[in-house]
Amino acid sequence: MPEKRMLIVELDVIRKIDENRGDMSISDFINFLIDSQLKQDVNGRNNDHITKEEFRQFEQGIRELLRNFLEFFLSYGLELGKQPTDRELEKLSQKLRTLGVSAKAKST
Repeated sequence: MPEKRMLIVELDVIRKIDENRGDMSISDFINFLIDSQLKQDVNGRNNDHITKEEFRQFEQGIRELLRNFLEFFLSYGLELGKQPTDRELEKLSQKLRTLGVSAKAKST
């Protein structure tokens, strides 16, 4: 049988534990929390999550990649001599403008 000790904590802490532990015993819940904290990486972050800033940077990178992709194929088609219809050109231009505007709006 494991040795048991008493831990004295503030009433607010006990309330938080009781509100969040579900069907777990208090001891099991505290063990779970301690284990979760010890599994964090060196930077103090859990590897399962990213920050909002990291996600925004990723989103901006994807938008820029898509914009470059569209620009490349537009210019590639023009260099090969294939003249796009005015409708196709306008659709691509509108997409490029939309990507440029939304990327600028998100960065501010």
